[in-house]
Amino acid sequence: MQATKSHVSKGDTVMVIAGKEKKKTGKVLQLLTKKDRVIVEGLNMIKRHVKARGNEPGGIKEKEASIHISNVMPFCSKCAKPVRIRRTALENGEKQRICVKCGNSL
Repeated sequence: MQATKSHVSKGDTVMVIAGKEKKKTGKVLQLLTKKDRVIVEGLNMIKRHVKARGNEPGGIKEKEASIHISNVMPFCSKCAKPVRIRRTALENGEKQRICVKCGNSL
């Protein structure tokens, strides 16, 4: 199975557009490209029962669960809303992602 090209990348600020975390924003911590999912900081929190290992105590720990990549959109700070992105090439050959609505670099 080949991983597809993603509209978000690690470190991007994204807004969730569907599901129980709808309209919330956060930073992408990890991209799971083979599963088409992302882990967003502070969103979709789940509880895990952890057994004590060595010096680490056991207990109930909270951590972020993954969200399907189709349920998140990049968040433009200038527009203050979720936007689609366009990839453009600069004069020096570098590729850049820009907001479709305002042209702001992401």
